[in-house]
Amino acid sequence: MFAVTGITGQVGAVVGAKLLERGLPVRACMRNADKAGSWRDRGAEIAIAEMTDAAALGAAFAGAEAVFLSIPPAFDPASGFPQAKIIIEALKTALVKAAPTKVVCLSTIGAQAKEENLLTQLGLVEKALSALPMPIAFLRAGWFMENSAWDIAAAREGVMPSFLQPLDKPFPMVGVRDVGAVAAEMLQADWTGKRIVELEGPYRITPLQMAKTFATVLGRPVHAEKVDRDAWEALFRSQGMQNPGPRMRMLDGFNEGWIEFEGGEAGSRKGETPFEAAIRALVERG
Repeated sequence: MFAVTGITGQVGAVVGAKLLERGLPVRACMRNADKAGSWRDRGAEIAIAEMTDAAALGAAFAGAEAVFLSIPPAFDPASGFPQAKIIIEALKTALVKAAPTKVVCLSTIGAQAKEENLLTQLGLVEKALSALPMPIAFLRAGWFMENSAWDIAAAREGVMPSFLQPLDKPFPMVGVRDVGAVAAEMLQADWTGKRIVELEGPYRITPLQMAKTFATVLGRPVHAEKVDRDAWEALFRSQGMQNPGPRMRMLDGFNEGWIEFEGGEAGSRKGETPFEAAIRALVERG
């Protein structure tokens, strides 16, 4: 049995589908029972559990050979990341109780960064779960290409605002289908102790190249436009954020280069999805 959390999300959905395609038993772990129908129809067992509920998680993981963990993203966390710490404690309790043979956890590029930023949440997850008694693997993924969904509306008007800077700097990005496929592969592998896999796309891409790709896909001119660092806080607060500091420091980390894979570009595994394919899929989905 493979227990998959976050199965209604982008990466978890790929993980679940890949395992089911191989005829493997899947327990779809989700927070909302209303989303269970399609997975039940595909043959998955359903488990309902909040990521803060240790007892429900323990029941969801019981009897599983392997567990895939996808921590719910918190883009506007309170100071000190209290919500992430509650989830961590619930996961530790549940995993110790269920004692699966192995665990694969979706993490992020820069999880090892020393400076506090939005991705520190997953650094805390890695540190805490590394102490568990079963083999555990962390899949550190690059910036999701699918984050560009937020840019489509502006690109249709001819501009792609960019927080990633400078505009000619290549950034490590990866498609969610590649992330899910590698995670499913890792769940079926055997290892001992802690394992780290760092994953990005087939090549790094600059914001200028991103805008050019939007132009190709949309069939109209699109140019990249830098969003000045001095404007970030007011902009994020106007969008409803209460604590934009961690997000701003994450962007600083990408731009300044201290958010990077531990093994650098040379040491990362490369996915297959090109940026244009990811953008075309987003545009086609509307």
